[in-house]
Amino acid sequence: MTLLARRARTGLITVLGLVGVMWAVFLLNLVLGNRLVQMLGIGPRRVDGLDGVVFGPLLHGGVEHLASNSFPLVVLGFLAFLEGARRFVVAVGISWLVSGLGTWVFGGGLTIGASGVVFGLFTYLITRGFYNRDWRQLLLAVVLFIAYGSILWGVLPTVGSNISWQAHLSGAAGGVIAAFLLKRKRPAPVGTDRFASDR
Repeated sequence: MTLLARRARTGLITVLGLVGVMWAVFLLNLVLGNRLVQMLGIGPRRVDGLDGVVFGPLLHGGVEHLASNSFPLVVLGFLAFLEGARRFVVAVGISWLVSGLGTWVFGGGLTIGASGVVFGLFTYLITRGFYNRDWRQLLLAVVLFIAYGSILWGVLPTVGSNISWQAHLSGAAGGVIAAFLLKRKRPAPVGTDRFASDR
């Protein structure tokens, strides 16, 4: 089995496992009468709401909410994993953290859901090709933009909506940051010295 095939298999298992955890948490929250949302959602600018930065993306308000995040999370997460487990973990981790902290600082109310992570993975996959100057990644970015580009409207401020544009915008920023931090180091040009000349 090739390296890419192994990554594809492991990546699919990983992202399906993550989504499976979200569905399990959703069912547990139903059994507990929605208590997990109240306890572990992101409560903006409240110290007792900071734990939501970690747990908020695992919680969802309904089947439709969870389903709308599950499919893109599997697709985008799988594509991110093809570059390796470490890059996947860093991209998801930064998107998760920046989305949560941004929502905690700027959010308007109790916030739950993995959409910030989805936005982070999307912008990570879109921008990494520019940092790496990789035509294959740029081609994938074009395909993803055509398929999912309309979600970027979700980063715009909205009034009277239950959608957290703050989580979307913060997650998108996290994805760009992750792409920058994970950019490949370019090799030194052939024939150049790595150290200063003694002349």
